[in-house]
Amino acid sequence: MAARKAVNQELTKEIILETARDLFVSEGYQHVTMRKIARSLGYSHGSLYYHFKNKAELFYSLVAKDFNLLNETLDDILQEDTHVEKKLSSILLGYIEFGIKHPDHYRVMFLMQEESLQSKLQQEPNVTYEKFASVLHALSGNQMDPRLIWSIFLSLHGFVAYYCGLPELTYEDVKGMAEQHVQFLLNGLR
Repeated sequence: MAARKAVNQELTKEIILETARDLFVSEGYQHVTMRKIARSLGYSHGSLYYHFKNKAELFYSLVAKDFNLLNETLDDILQEDTHVEKKLSSILLGYIEFGIKHPDHYRVMFLMQEESLQSKLQQEPNVTYEKFASVLHALSGNQMDPRLIWSIFLSLHGFVAYYCGLPELTYEDVKGMAEQHVQFLLNGLR
């Protein structure tokens, strides 16, 4: 039996998830295996099964983690002590900022079109969207109807999806456009 290979770091769920995200984004869900993830980490694939029972569970854990990060971002904005109009603007801009600053997270959360996973990916997106929708509804003084909120979300999503496709740009590069886009949406509400 060969001696166990020395590794640079302890294998944790966090390390596995970060490596898996990179592979899912660059190669697509179908082309990534547990063996490939383990190989990228310098571990045997068996060591991954200590943390995740299969690739699908690993992917769902990644999606849940990324949506939790977006929810925390929205919660932080809601805790700011500002007037309603500023808070509404901050929520919309915060969504864009999150997507541009975390393009690989955003791709995994919203842009991977893997049919075999779609039925299982409804909970996290729905929880986040419901939070987003209820905040917009409340901040508008209950004036926004569901169709308007959905239209705003789609507009924000389109903005982020477009700029996620341009990885050489940072949030600072597009901040002015993001602010103008948010202002355009808010002007439509008046």
